[in-house]
Amino acid sequence: MSGPRQPRSVGWVARLITLPIVAYQKVISPWFPQQCRFYPSCSNYAVQAIRERGALIGPVLAGYRVLRCNPWARGGVDVPPHRGQRWPSWDGVVAPSNLPGPDSSPPSGAEHNS
Repeated sequence: MSGPRQPRSVGWVARLITLPIVAYQKVISPWFPQQCRFYPSCSNYAVQAIRERGALIGPVLAGYRVLRCNPWARGGVDVPPHRGQRWPSWDGVVAPSNLPGPDSSPPSGAEHNS
């Protein structure tokens, strides 16, 4: 029976990997001004990617995102790709199929963690 896909439970390894990222978001990030070219920030992207894709692919996606954050990247909305979706191009442009729907756009005045 194929119904709506249930969210994947986050394993203990993925939780362990996200601990230093969350600590950075809470302790270090508030001391620096917002400088992100992308939404969500790289640290939020990393946490989302690890929770969505697991402890193997999530860090790879996060590393790819950090490498794409450069002066030549266009930036913009860049969410971690779901299983089966193409990864964003090298210049930071997200393919239209990877963009979130209108109800998942960044809220105005949203908290911003680097």
